[in-house]
Amino acid sequence: MSRGLGGRLEAGLDAGAGVPASATSLAGVPESDGPRMTRDERRASLWLSWLYGTRMFGMFLILPVFAVHAAGMPGGGDATLVGLALGVYGLTQALLQIPFGALSDRFGRKPVITAGLLLMFAGSLVAAGAETLGGIAFGRALQGAGAVSAAISALVADCTRDSQRSKAMALVGAMIGLSYAVSLVAAPLLYAVAGLSGIFLLTAAMALTAIGILWWLVPAVPAAPSRPAWVPLRRVLDGDLMRLNLGIFVLHLTQMAIFVAVPSRLVNLAGLPLAEHWKLYLPIVVASFAVMMPPLNRAERTGQVRGLFLVSIAVLGASHLGLAILPPSIAALSVLLFLFFMSFNLLEALLPSLISRLAPAEGRGLALGVYSTTQALGIFCGGVLGGLLVQRVGDQGVFIGAALLIAAWWLVARGARRWPSRHGRAAAPLV
Repeated sequence: MSRGLGGRLEAGLDAGAGVPASATSLAGVPESDGPRMTRDERRASLWLSWLYGTRMFGMFLILPVFAVHAAGMPGGGDATLVGLALGVYGLTQALLQIPFGALSDRFGRKPVITAGLLLMFAGSLVAAGAETLGGIAFGRALQGAGAVSAAISALVADCTRDSQRSKAMALVGAMIGLSYAVSLVAAPLLYAVAGLSGIFLLTAAMALTAIGILWWLVPAVPAAPSRPAWVPLRRVLDGDLMRLNLGIFVLHLTQMAIFVAVPSRLVNLAGLPLAEHWKLYLPIVVASFAVMMPPLNRAERTGQVRGLFLVSIAVLGASHLGLAILPPSIAALSVLLFLFFMSFNLLEALLPSLISRLAPAEGRGLALGVYSTTQALGIFCGGVLGGLLVQRVGDQGVFIGAALLIAAWWLVARGARRWPSRHGRAAAPLV
């Protein structure tokens, strides 16, 4: 990242705040220091979001080209095997997020994240050298075994105060969304030049780059005076935390389901060729991030996180309902996808921020491990259920089913008792 680009991103995060570096101690900055990000908070947020985005970009690159490549391999006509080679990554992620999160609480974030990135590196090399679908599936499983999303999110939380955490999580979410949009453009070009093996080798290089970013550019967090004890799982499974875990499950289930149905709708009903879809997605993702930041910042300043959270769920549900009932023109789909991405990005920023605030500090990594596990399970279930619904009842059934799930989530979320008050301080339960 260039100094100019980094400066512009910092300005977007902090709106020109002039907080001196001496006011910063990362995990130890008191809320009384004000509602703006400190210099080290901005630095940590930028580089950790870049690390997260780099890691996810390597994972996304395979998605637009793998099915085409697999068709020319032995067993490539078996859709189940092709799906396994793609989906096994999510399965190993779901299985290992909690252990990696707990280990990061016990042994530190950076060593655990490094171990996960080395597994991603090894898995990428295995997949690059594989000549069968089974070999690629093994490489993908090894990539997924580096399940460090929870540990990275916990490090973001360690490096930011409660009042600034949603901004940092929003930047992480934006980087993930941007990585996905850019991968739609870059993957066919890279595949034409270097093939699938070249894409996996690039992913391996990105894993090593991420390790360098982690150790040399992410600020250090003050070490705990002693190694903390293991936190019992039950401590991160209280009612309000489980409401948030349900939320991320539904959010990513409906995201995967919608993208089982939307691409074919764009091609068959709106007349937009597959190769042109990125031209629709990219500006929508960028615009949705720009629009979401002002209400997010205002909600944090004024203690209105609960209202923004519930409104975002409602808008998400409305976007799915609109996809079910409105004629599928380019204009209508553009508006509805913009509403979807705007609400999705807001919720993607708020959910991990809320988890990190409500969880006990010594069990933050474990809590985010549970969160990341339910997220991965939502991705898996969304793909499976979305495909079944499209096959059985058509894409309208996908959108209506998703809208009903989101409505149920809204009702569950409305019953939460603990919400952040002004500047992110923990609030008393609602009565």
